[in-house]
Amino acid sequence: MWTFWVLLGPGFLAALADNDAGGVISYTATGVQFGVGFFVPLVLCLAVLTFTVQEMSMRLSAVTQQGFSRLAHQRYGRFWGVYHVATLAFENLLTLITEFIGMTAGLVMIGIPMWIADILCLLFVLTFVVFTGYFTKERIALIIGALNIVFLVVAFMTHPSLQALGQAFTTWNVPTSLRGDVIWFAIATVGNAIAPWMIFFQGSGAIDKGVSARELRLGRIDTAFGCLVQVVIAAAIIVCGASLYGHIHDVSSLGPSDIVRGLQHTVGRVGAFLFGIGLFDAGFLASITVSLSSSWSIAELFGWSKSLNDRVRQAPRFYAIYAGSLVIAALAILIPHLPLNWISIVTQVIGGVLMTPLLIFLVLMTSDKRLMGPYRTRLWGRIWGWSMVALLVALTLATLVQTFVPL
Repeated sequence: MWTFWVLLGPGFLAALADNDAGGVISYTATGVQFGVGFFVPLVLCLAVLTFTVQEMSMRLSAVTQQGFSRLAHQRYGRFWGVYHVATLAFENLLTLITEFIGMTAGLVMIGIPMWIADILCLLFVLTFVVFTGYFTKERIALIIGALNIVFLVVAFMTHPSLQALGQAFTTWNVPTSLRGDVIWFAIATVGNAIAPWMIFFQGSGAIDKGVSARELRLGRIDTAFGCLVQVVIAAAIIVCGASLYGHIHDVSSLGPSDIVRGLQHTVGRVGAFLFGIGLFDAGFLASITVSLSSSWSIAELFGWSKSLNDRVRQAPRFYAIYAGSLVIAALAILIPHLPLNWISIVTQVIGGVLMTPLLIFLVLMTSDKRLMGPYRTRLWGRIWGWSMVALLVALTLATLVQTFVPL
């Protein structure tokens, strides 16, 4: 057990933090809108997709000992290096806003005023940097992530129908009346499963942890376990939302407070409280990992100090990016009439759209024999990688048609 505990690291954290506050809201809204019929099997299938992307990211950094943004800059020119970092920073900022939406909602639920809850959440996440050393910070993040188990507890408290779950896997269809909305939610689900920040976080995290080509097998175990846990918890969140299926009709405006109030009627006050704790925890862990992915990628592109083993005074610009992105997100949710619910869903969709160019470069670099040597992606792996690219392109085009060419 001690060996397994030490083994867990960037792969597990990247996958687990994928169920962030925005993802929790999105998954719950999906359950409310569609029940368990289509999306529970879908998220479980996405474990293979997530593992493929994260394994390539881990392998690329472990073999080259360089992060994604640096490699893109060196091999494809400054434009692409800056492009990847700029789009990541933009998407990460939107993601961080959704994390603070979730975290503050969890504290507001127990009676803390919104602005005080926002300040407390900011202070909680900022205190992460005061701890010394990568290993200590990684263990703290893992303990925070372990609280995701509350979603499994709440899912069981909803008393889901085993017959309905079994039928979901055998029929796997969407009610006819809801098929017009399924593409939007599908790409949001895929976008949440393979968010852009995960590639940067896992690659840089593997380097900081000291993973090299000799530890690829251990890195794959870490990644595979994280992907498995992530999809199981995501399915549990959809089951929680499905308990409100047919009870909430305006899903587009569904927010954390609406979810908690709805769950009070289906699982009681304790279940709703546990869900709120899980929502806060999801936002807490993701705020750390998403901010770190921005800090690592930007610092690496410009050649700044960027290790979590460094103290603040040793890597001031690295930690300034971490803290600055959090402060901006915390201030953003205090803006009056900001469409927080809309941002939560759209962030997942943007993540799916931005993943396409990232995935193209990831497949190209991991398939390059000069760069990867004996660790390059094999033929069937390359075929599978390009198939994922084609899938994301198709989903992106479908979303654009759905959005701008309404039927």
